[in-house]
Amino acid sequence: MIRVTRGVTTAVALLALTAGAPWPASAQPSPASPQPGPPPTASPESHLGELTLPEGWQVTGSGAGRQLVWTSPERIPAGDARVEFHAGDRLLGRPLPRPDGRSFALPLGDARLTEGTQLRVTAGGRRLDAPGRAGAASERPPAPAAAPEAPLPANPVDPGVPGRYRTVSGEYALNSVRLPGFPEPVEMRATVVGPAGAPGKRPVALFLHGRHDTCYTPGTEDVRFTWPCPAGTRPIPSEQGYLRAQRLLASQGYVTLSIAANGINGQDWQAEDGGAQARSSLVRLHLARWADWAANRASAPAAVRKTSSADLSRVLLVGHSRGGEGVNRAATDSLNPPPAAQDGYRGPVRWKIRGNVLIGPTVFGQNPAPDVPSTTILPGCDGDVSDLQGQIYVDGTRGVSRGAALHSAAYVIGANHNFFNSEWTPGQAKAPAIDDFSSDDGTDPVCSPGTATRLTATQQQAAGATYIAASARLFVGGDDAVRPLLDGTGRRAPSAGPARVLTHAVGAHRAPAFLPGSSVTVSGGGRLCAQVDPDAARACLSPEEGWSPHFAYWEASPEPGRDAVAMKWTGRGNRVDVRSARPVSLAGTGSLALRVIVPPNSSGTELDVAVTDASGRRAALGRTRVDGLPGSPRTAAYWSREVRVPLSAATRAGLDLKRISTLELTPRGGAGRAWLMDAWGWRPGTPAVAPAPLTRVDVGRLTVAEGDSGVRTYRVPVTVTGQGSGQVRLFVPAPDGDTVTSRTVTVRPGRHDIDVPVQVRGNTRYGYDVRHDAFVKAVRGTVVGAHRGGVTARNDDAMPTVRLTPVADDVTEGSALNWRVVLSAPADVEISGGILLKPVTDGPELSTADIDPAWLEAQFGEVPTPAKPLSGVVEGGTSLWFSVPAGETSTQLTVPTVRDGVAEPTESLRAALFTYDDSWEPVPGPEFTGRVRDAA
Repeated sequence: MIRVTRGVTTAVALLALTAGAPWPASAQPSPASPQPGPPPTASPESHLGELTLPEGWQVTGSGAGRQLVWTSPERIPAGDARVEFHAGDRLLGRPLPRPDGRSFALPLGDARLTEGTQLRVTAGGRRLDAPGRAGAASERPPAPAAAPEAPLPANPVDPGVPGRYRTVSGEYALNSVRLPGFPEPVEMRATVVGPAGAPGKRPVALFLHGRHDTCYTPGTEDVRFTWPCPAGTRPIPSEQGYLRAQRLLASQGYVTLSIAANGINGQDWQAEDGGAQARSSLVRLHLARWADWAANRASAPAAVRKTSSADLSRVLLVGHSRGGEGVNRAATDSLNPPPAAQDGYRGPVRWKIRGNVLIGPTVFGQNPAPDVPSTTILPGCDGDVSDLQGQIYVDGTRGVSRGAALHSAAYVIGANHNFFNSEWTPGQAKAPAIDDFSSDDGTDPVCSPGTATRLTATQQQAAGATYIAASARLFVGGDDAVRPLLDGTGRRAPSAGPARVLTHAVGAHRAPAFLPGSSVTVSGGGRLCAQVDPDAARACLSPEEGWSPHFAYWEASPEPGRDAVAMKWTGRGNRVDVRSARPVSLAGTGSLALRVIVPPNSSGTELDVAVTDASGRRAALGRTRVDGLPGSPRTAAYWSREVRVPLSAATRAGLDLKRISTLELTPRGGAGRAWLMDAWGWRPGTPAVAPAPLTRVDVGRLTVAEGDSGVRTYRVPVTVTGQGSGQVRLFVPAPDGDTVTSRTVTVRPGRHDIDVPVQVRGNTRYGYDVRHDAFVKAVRGTVVGAHRGGVTARNDDAMPTVRLTPVADDVTEGSALNWRVVLSAPADVEISGGILLKPVTDGPELSTADIDPAWLEAQFGEVPTPAKPLSGVVEGGTSLWFSVPAGETSTQLTVPTVRDGVAEPTESLRAALFTYDDSWEPVPGPEFTGRVRDAA
């Protein structure tokens, strides 16, 4: 088989990988470093047999280095969302970045390419290889602009007002540290801002920035994503980007530190969890140093000694993007220590995390710390983590623990991802910076700069500082007066300026009532829908309709247990009955709080709310109105608004509030849609949070040699620690790569309740590493640290050697030049290589006029006019790619010639064989020639 790389633009081809690259038993290598750029023979578009890859895509390498590569026309700035390759609606896998900042490579293993589905590159739901979102949402016409809502009432207490303390600042730099799985040491640097002369010991706020470019060349536009920074460049000071929020907190009496994490950013592509555990280790290493300095203040750096003393029993963690996931893991690890082999900090816990603030966070593991109060800030115009997956830090806590901790989501209309950090903001940053939200023509009705809804950088930073301070005041200071800013009550902080911030919450004094899932049934004008399911008939919302932060995808799909109630009506809607399998108690609560999604830009959706108790008594509670958020095809604006109706009517009607069985929702007005996320009994106040004794689960990875014979059974390593028992949901992708099975497992410390056996068959033929994966998610009474792992069977057989033997290398025109590619032994996978055509230096070179036009058309998509030397068809060099199918030992390489009827001397073809080693470095082979003589 011949494969030719070429540079001819053609229509976007449809293709799909039929072997599941990201799933178990998918044979793919586990690279130890980003792969180098393609050899000079590669070009932007590849023709593979009868398949044509669209511009920007290539399949390169052979053996363990065979990869699917996408190259962007422009550099892709380092971001927090993971880059993913998709074929249609299916996730192929997460590619590795290359040092050029433009290319991403996904190991293919034994995957095959077939016609049928379009390739896509996404990050956080956003298309990188084309404008728009990950599905067909970008093709939807924009909805009409939302009517502006009246301003929310001002909260009596404004946490964004500076306090009475003078602030001082400085920096410290300690010796770098080594973290498990990271080859290069990670810096221990921080920017400190604190109060001067504040009495007593002061609470602490630690900031952790997200994943950003790591290095820059001063005075230029040059930025790098590597670690350590090369000579002549400097680390980007991302840790200095939260000074506004630090100064506000410091004026209010907080000692603040913002820590640097470039060393993690530059290496976290190697980590299975995206660096969450490493970031947690870094946070806790800093806290441990502060605990040392609190005990011996004279040993502290000058920047620490200038501030008031720190109280490590009152700590707020603030994490931006992947930093958000990092501080969530740090909170979990502080309550439930991780396995020592995974952790970079192994000392005692001498601090107490009182709360987290997560700004545009990633949530790859989707396992929030349930007993640590949190505020998740969702930027409505996020151009990085565009799916706003951080919503799971709220939704994912439901039912996991006691539910006493408040978990708030604050949706900031018009905020982007980067501007919360001034060092990621153009005009403020020392290094080059960008606005992460962009649209092709700058006319997005919600998020383009200059629109009525888009915030300026200064406005966004003011809002961020205010809501960080609100969280500190509630979670650390215990001031319930700021709770209405965070819990869905609907209040605003004047210090946030024109920013419109909407909130909802779970936890605190809410009593679980109707949480869609296996315990409820739905009848009437609604249906129970799956938040994550590829089946449109089951899914709550399809990508063609729009995107919801509540329905953010995870590693596995479908995902049992994540449900909502979908309602759709024309005219006056049919009543929707949501019935609980067992009566629920609303006793002691004053209102019923519902989280309801309506389409973006809609207004005036009205629902009548009623409840029925177990004896059949019914009470109408009242009517609610829900308006949609401003949205466009590029935003994830299907987000739930919290509405409340008083329970006083139920009390007057004599209902037994301890035994409520049914929730009734009746739409009013014209046609519409809505989704009920959940309903809770609500009363004001913020209870004290006592962490529950939870069982911790960590999934590891076992790497084994395949061996030469026989079948060996291994088990996915799982560590269960803590106390008591709990439940997790275990996901195991099937060997066929197309399905994922899941089951709920009860786990207990010291037992092997999670048992995932993996069979490894040994042989003596070369193949790829084979990964068998497993994922877990907390369900009840558990926390999960490392959520994914498995067994990797390493290929331990050498790649066959490749040689080329002539079959017909001296022919008369009209005949075909022919060589045989021969392997020294058959392999279990396809073996590929290339033939680089070189200019002939001794006599005339074979030209395209001497080659069969049909062959030229098939290989290059055109017949060059005028004729060209064969080595110059593709600028930079023409390559013919060959592959030997698995189990076979040879293939033919054929170049058909034609009789042109022109008297001419003997013409030649000059070429060189090349293959790849296991590090995907090209290995040059012998040169050879072919001659075509004139027909006499």
